[in-house]
Amino acid sequence: MWAPWRMEYILSPKGKDGGAPPGCIFCDLPATAPVKFRENLVLLADEHVAVVLNRYPFAAGHVMVTPRRHVAHLGELTPAESDALFRAVREVGGRLRALLKPHGINYGINEGTAAGAGIADHLHVHLVPRWHGDTNFMAVIADVRVMPEHLDATFVRLHPAIADLPGAAPTP
Repeated sequence: MWAPWRMEYILSPKGKDGGAPPGCIFCDLPATAPVKFRENLVLLADEHVAVVLNRYPFAAGHVMVTPRRHVAHLGELTPAESDALFRAVREVGGRLRALLKPHGINYGINEGTAAGAGIADHLHVHLVPRWHGDTNFMAVIADVRVMPEHLDATFVRLHPAIADLPGAAPTP
């Protein structure tokens, strides 16, 4: 099994509480010029939220919706930020469902490393499309994930589903 992206994750610097080092990816990536969005796996960045592909996905189409403001806990969001975050989660989830036709979607927030957050300093919501049979012996026995699609191909496939939303990445 060849997973060259995994070493990048293993060797990447980790900051306080296991989170990203100074220069938070959830702050920095959506702040780049839109022409860099595809390279940075940013599907959308508007005033309140960003939608990014997970560079180390659990399944094809695994995206994260993040508030633009750097906060670690759900309770730190203003009512307007919370509303924007969950409107985006609902909208992106519906579009993933329509485009990818999953049998279900896992929605998850891991607050703190003890809860499983890989980047604990910036709140983010995972949306993981799931299909019957996508958890097979590889994950159960070998702790290995089989990704059926390269991340750039996933970006190109997902982009049209959100291209009409404000802040969407330029057409690839």
